[in-house]
Amino acid sequence: MPAERNLPTAEAEEIVGLARAVAREQLAPRVAAAEEDAEFPRDVFRTLGELGFLGMPYPEEVGGAGQPYEVYLQALEEIAAAWASVGVGLSVHVMSCYPLATFGSAAQQERWLGEMLAGDLLGGYALSEAEAGSDPGAMRTRAVPGDDGYRVTGSKAWVTHGGEANFYTLFARTSEDRSGGVSCFLAPGEAPGLTVATPERKMGLTGSTTATLDFDGVALEPERLIGAEGQGLAIALQALDSGRLGIAAVATGLAQGSLDAAVAYAKERETFGRPIIDHQGLGFLLADMAAAVESARAVTLEAARRRDRGLPFARQASIAKLVATDAAMKVTTDAVQVLGGFGYTKEFPVERHMREAKVMQIFEGTNQIQRLVIARHLARAGG
Repeated sequence: MPAERNLPTAEAEEIVGLARAVAREQLAPRVAAAEEDAEFPRDVFRTLGELGFLGMPYPEEVGGAGQPYEVYLQALEEIAAAWASVGVGLSVHVMSCYPLATFGSAAQQERWLGEMLAGDLLGGYALSEAEAGSDPGAMRTRAVPGDDGYRVTGSKAWVTHGGEANFYTLFARTSEDRSGGVSCFLAPGEAPGLTVATPERKMGLTGSTTATLDFDGVALEPERLIGAEGQGLAIALQALDSGRLGIAAVATGLAQGSLDAAVAYAKERETFGRPIIDHQGLGFLLADMAAAVESARAVTLEAARRRDRGLPFARQASIAKLVATDAAMKVTTDAVQVLGGFGYTKEFPVERHMREAKVMQIFEGTNQIQRLVIARHLARAGG
């Protein structure tokens, strides 16, 4: 059964309904073959851009759809329920637009942002490094200033859309100051000196290309600095707070899709003369799965509503990412159990869902890092 939603406006109902229709009619028929072949669906992102989904949470005056995060995340969830790789790509693109949309000058936004939000330019987020994943302050990639701009040298690992993106929101060191020495840049996807390593061979999300980027003296004009020099780490962490909500919504959608598949199977499969959903042991398992999905959705939307009201939401974003991704791992694993032997085959989508759920607990900050973030917020809270 589809998720039951409490959306704020009739327009929001239409937007999320459109996302559900696109997911069912255009994404669901393609996902199994595309994931099997590790096919990157660039055309899907163009379609989502044309429909306004790639710029949903950004203001209309800069080319976005002007929708609150509460609505954007529920549309994202519908898309991820059908195709997790596309949901992750949509979330990463929206996060990659955040620094320019929030900290960029009017001239920079006029030059690039419209095409980014329309989906003409697809984005990647280049923050992590092989030796500085959960500790971005330890990054080694450098941007050396000169008369003609900056020269970037170093490597960025685990870049979603690596080699496919038209631009990368890039973070590089401009001084030795650990926290104040990182700056943010908008790097073109194709530039002399930028090479892309062979994409990672992953256990899931094979339709989403992940690769290392190597920068060898890549020239960036001065106008490609976003914000001020040294502001990059603060920009990156702000973007990640919103990005974690995106991944929480993707994980919730993935769990919903797996629950739907398990319930449909349990209604049709019969043992001892009745559908297996009528057996208490199986029914209780499905009930726990439903409770996990709805709990994940609730904490994610609570954080989104705080963001929409301009309230602090960093702690709630970490809680949402933690709860939703752990729920996705549990629900997808239980869905395989519901289907029994069939759940372990590629005849049904739940084995793919289970493989896809694992990485949700790892990227955008591992769930161990989320617990650390939450604990630090608690330590700083007033008595």
